[in-house]
Amino acid sequence: MSENLASAMAEEKSEARRRKSAPKVTGEPSRASLNMGELRELAELVNEHGFTDFEFENANIRVRLSKATGVHAVPAAPVAAPVAATAESVTAESAPVAAESDEGLFKITSPIVGTFYRAPSPDKDPYVKEGDKVSEATVVCIVEAMKLMNEIQAETTGEVVRIYVENGQPVEFGQPLFGIKR
Repeated sequence: MSENLASAMAEEKSEARRRKSAPKVTGEPSRASLNMGELRELAELVNEHGFTDFEFENANIRVRLSKATGVHAVPAAPVAAPVAATAESVTAESAPVAAESDEGLFKITSPIVGTFYRAPSPDKDPYVKEGDKVSEATVVCIVEAMKLMNEIQAETTGEVVRIYVENGQPVEFGQPLFGIKR
């Protein structure tokens, strides 16, 4: 058998195997899904890499995984925006001091991925400052997501002692925004 013929036959066999394993194209869309084992494995990978929010979507399937972090968890509103990466603002030397001063504080966390704003508009005063007293219904900030301004309430009574986020900074779901001393 010549090399060309052998090569052509091998290529034909490979093509036949590929066609067998490829989904059949019919008039209705494919119903691809993940089984529970694949879903668990995906959740473990997301957890292993420290993500708090993960979303995957293609033409056949959409998967969204969210994990609450911190002391206070709020259910997430559906958001189709990608997870924004945030830079660590705490240096390695100041981290132990910051952790000690945060003990016992109620943390108001971001319920969604978006952009943090301390005031209702750039020319207005911030909703709250360190030292201000808040009640459960007090609006403390806005988190913008997909051009929607979401007012965030304190949901507790106490004094604002820490503001963890700078104005205009992107925030993740579950990220601490304020520390409240009850």
